[in-house]
Amino acid sequence: MPNHRILAVVEDLFFTVKINESAKRAGMPIQFVKTEQDALAQAADRPALIIIDLNLARIDPLKLIAELKANPETKDIGLIGYLSHVQGELKQKAQEAGCDRVMARSAFSQNLPQILKRYSSGPAS
Repeated sequence: MPNHRILAVVEDLFFTVKINESAKRAGMPIQFVKTEQDALAQAADRPALIIIDLNLARIDPLKLIAELKANPETKDIGLIGYLSHVQGELKQKAQEAGCDRVMARSAFSQNLPQILKRYSSGPAS
């Protein structure tokens, strides 16, 4: 049975609220974590989607992405990262690390309902 849960590695209150509200509307349970260890532990339950704030200060998002994509158990989980639209170099590094989709904060925020709808049927095949 597919797992419809979302895992969000996010601290920013605005995005926490926005993601939480969109997840509720999409009927998807969501779990927020703030550390790499928690993210890796919760990813083992194979959520449908992992959302990562690429500007988190307390973790290394690029290292986390690389670890998730290197693990056979978690490599197929959809990974979306968001960042400031002016961070082109970070966007490229996140894609190189294995992030499936890297979006500007504004585009992520605007398209969040459609993004969650796409993942609401479980991990993409």
